[in-house]
Amino acid sequence: MLPENPLRKAREKYLPILPSLLQQIDNVEWVNDKNISLENEEIRSIFPLTFGQPILRAQKKESAANRLLRVGVVFSGGQAAGGHNVITGLLDALILLNPESRLFGFLEGPEGIITSKYKELTKELVQSYRNQGGFDLIGSGRTKLETPEHLASALHTVESMQLDGLVIIGGDDSNTNAAILSEYFKSKDSQTVVIGVPKTIDGDLKNNYVATSFGFDTACKVFSEAIGNIARDCLSAKKYYHFIKLMGRSASHIALECGLSTQPNMVLIAEEVAENKKTLQQITNQIADLICERAEKGKNFGVILIPEGLIEFIPEIGVLIQELNHLLADSSIDDKEILSKLTENSRKSFTSLPEGIQQQLLLNRDPHGNVQVSFIETEKLLIETVTQELKRRLKEGNYTGKFSALHHFLGYEGRAGFPSNFDCNYCYSLGYTAALLINHKATGYMCCITGLTQNPIDWQVLGIPLTSLMNLEWRKGKKKPVIKKALVDLCSKSFNFYKQHRHAWRLDDHYLYPGPMQFFGEKQLTDTTSYSLSIDV
Repeated sequence: MLPENPLRKAREKYLPILPSLLQQIDNVEWVNDKNISLENEEIRSIFPLTFGQPILRAQKKESAANRLLRVGVVFSGGQAAGGHNVITGLLDALILLNPESRLFGFLEGPEGIITSKYKELTKELVQSYRNQGGFDLIGSGRTKLETPEHLASALHTVESMQLDGLVIIGGDDSNTNAAILSEYFKSKDSQTVVIGVPKTIDGDLKNNYVATSFGFDTACKVFSEAIGNIARDCLSAKKYYHFIKLMGRSASHIALECGLSTQPNMVLIAEEVAENKKTLQQITNQIADLICERAEKGKNFGVILIPEGLIEFIPEIGVLIQELNHLLADSSIDDKEILSKLTENSRKSFTSLPEGIQQQLLLNRDPHGNVQVSFIETEKLLIETVTQELKRRLKEGNYTGKFSALHHFLGYEGRAGFPSNFDCNYCYSLGYTAALLINHKATGYMCCITGLTQNPIDWQVLGIPLTSLMNLEWRKGKKKPVIKKALVDLCSKSFNFYKQHRHAWRLDDHYLYPGPMQFFGEKQLTDTTSYSLSIDV
């Protein structure tokens, strides 16, 4: 048997830094910070019992009332580095509030709540998971608790376990579920409060209060190391164009952050594509123009970053996907019939795509019959369309360079690795915050830490009412309450910083090489926050 990884043991010993406010947890109370002005009567009608709650702010108090608590916790959705520290922070805080408190982890995600599958999380059990990646302590899943049967089963589980609180660690959909559960439990006079924790590497769960979700920092540092390595290889070999697709199902936050970290020759921002209504051909021309301009300088190489969700933001492809989703929802329809049922414009868009992409649009469906956009190999699509465009220009005498492309997809590599020091500190503080909100009997709140670019000791602690984050969107033909995904703000300081510098990065090779994420040494190496977070403050 091989010896244990010394880095794992070293990370286990890392002591996360807590805000000074949380360092004496016995002396913390919640006060109403301010009321949020809400006028959405449709949201009020769906959440009559939890609508209109104030923002809560934690502050010091000489002596606060602390209770013996029984709490359940669940991971929901995809992995994000730091999740285990939410659990260790939650457990440590519960025990400090009362040594008899107990924590239970639901297994394999929300399905564990429905089926009442869980295990008790003791200090001995969680010790080896401190500051570790992954969600493997209890697993995760993507079951949505939204049907009457699901809600009734969840209520039965928490009541039979006599839980004082349920902590849901997840993204926008999972925190929407937290809001629905908190309203349902309250309508049934349940003592169980529900608290949400903002998790997603995509960075699209943020608002006026939540500056970033946990896992984003780590993922971007992991991806940026790889991009920097590829860029250095690119500059050394001077032979290839690297088309690098980056995970981020809808928003382009990861692509923007990695672009700021590595300064590639081009970063496609899906939100900008949608804003300018760029067609696939226009994007192809944009990339081909870059390649031609660099060829004139004798440079037949480069690095291009592509957000995973780009294809859905291209207007004609977005419409095509909507039509396909509608048609594919009818399980009786044959793939051969689909072409005849598309509108003329969508039919043209579909037939203009390479055969492999056509197959991905038709075959890769989720359980609801929708096209799984994340499975579409956009990087390969762009290589193919750019290749054809360059052949046309070569034939016309408008291009004399050589084009050889390699494709990459960076995604799963960044979800479950060792969390950065930032994510370790952030997640541990979120766990403490969840315990304090439950101790306060607050329900329907999301944990929030503010001042994240400052020293962690100076971070502030809030509870944000989940209903204040709700919007109504059409889902499966019905209006449903959801927490809206936060896309890249084209007016933000971080995007405008990229706009100001991207022209220089196009032709001159200003690549940056971030190198591996650092855990030990000088704070300027170990405790940095993301570029976009620092710039946007």
